[in-house]
Amino acid sequence: MPPSAPSLPRRVARILRTSLFAQVACALVLGIVVGKLWPDVATDLQPLGDGFTRLIKTIISPLVFCVVVVGIAKAGDLKAFGRIGLKALIWFEVASTLALIIGLLAANIVQPGSGMNVDPSTLDTSAVDAKTGGGSLPSTTEFIVNALPTSFIGAFAENSLLQVLVLACLVGAALLHLGHTKVPKVLPAVEQAQEIIFAIVGFVMRLAPIAVFGAMAVLIGNYGLGVIETYGKLIILCYVAAALFVALLAVALRLVTGLSLWKFLRYIREEMLLALGTASTESVMPRVMQKLRKAGARDDAVGLVLPTGYSFNLDGASLYLSIGTLFIAQAVGVDLSLGQQITVVLVLMLTSKGMAGIPGSAFLALSATASSLGAIPAGAVALLLGVDRIMDSMRVVTNLLGNCVAVFAVSRWEGALDLERAKKVLDGEDVAAAEEGPESPAKPEGAEQSAGAEQPVGADRSAGTESPATARTPAAVPAQLAKEAAPEAS
Repeated sequence: MPPSAPSLPRRVARILRTSLFAQVACALVLGIVVGKLWPDVATDLQPLGDGFTRLIKTIISPLVFCVVVVGIAKAGDLKAFGRIGLKALIWFEVASTLALIIGLLAANIVQPGSGMNVDPSTLDTSAVDAKTGGGSLPSTTEFIVNALPTSFIGAFAENSLLQVLVLACLVGAALLHLGHTKVPKVLPAVEQAQEIIFAIVGFVMRLAPIAVFGAMAVLIGNYGLGVIETYGKLIILCYVAAALFVALLAVALRLVTGLSLWKFLRYIREEMLLALGTASTESVMPRVMQKLRKAGARDDAVGLVLPTGYSFNLDGASLYLSIGTLFIAQAVGVDLSLGQQITVVLVLMLTSKGMAGIPGSAFLALSATASSLGAIPAGAVALLLGVDRIMDSMRVVTNLLGNCVAVFAVSRWEGALDLERAKKVLDGEDVAAAEEGPESPAKPEGAEQSAGAEQPVGADRSAGTESPATARTPAAVPAQLAKEAAPEAS
């Protein structure tokens, strides 16, 4: 007799036990229920989400450092790394400017704040000061200077991603300059440290459902569902504009790489749901980096483009800021001219670049924009206090997808994307290879490469490739480097 199919409760239990997506989805729903029914209890659950975010932030800087150093060393071409950085900045500027323009067009067409007739003098601006902590956004000069580290250890201690990126580029360049004969043990050590960090990511991710439950319960407990009714028109507009922008991202990804954004969404559905639940893209950065590498993007492209995008490519925030600025103007009865709206775009192009990691950065950017126009009372940004947290989901999804598309697009542009592997992984094929991850970076199209072949640090890549029989595994790298160094030493 054929074995009987497991009962429905057993199948559900197995899915909940093995699927992170199912666990996070259940935690999300449970958090909403607890926040709605017991708001006083829900507000005490803040440490659950905060604790998880702190654990993730602990490993982001060392992970970015390891991935970038290994990527530069294995790519063997510092000029290619520079081209990746330049192309990424071009992509970021085009994408964020497009997001700003879409936001302005949407706000002009729908007019979400018209008819509110708010008197700015009746608004309590102390809540804005409390949210921003009396801080301010850095100027362009300050932003550039702050990206340069003053201490090797300090960059990691302060979790400054841009400073860590600078250090990683310097270390990777030094490895290429010295070559494998002078520092044969450094690269294998960094690779092994990278594997340890990814293992830690796996441990921490088991706590993701608890973090999502706590964060969602706090959100509903603090703000309730009534805010959706009050700001319904603005909320719907922001989410529809974000959906339009994501659709354009899908078109761009298809044109540039031939890949499907919807298949990619299915591929990172667990990370996307976690980012939604915790309202933080940082909480999923390590896992997303890992999945992008497994999907065929070269290490150096992933290590540079994705972390840099967290500071330079805030597409969701750009949408929100442009719509929010016009919403405030319409609510207080200010009619902005075309010239003033162009000024809004120009100001937000600058202020949005320095937002990452600053408390209440959206309100600081809105206040700076209002002050530059001179027509909107700066205190009017208090109108968005009640809805700002609801917008986090829109900002998180749009920011994350925008940065992932940038990784694929720039990788393809630079010839650092293994398209065959990417298509197989996104189609759900070649699962074993996807779980193992690439042993060596993808080469530009047309380059011949033996299976498993890998060039030593600083070696001439035109010298050919190793055969599968002699290809080195990470564990064999130190011994192999020692053998290669021996003849030169003699």
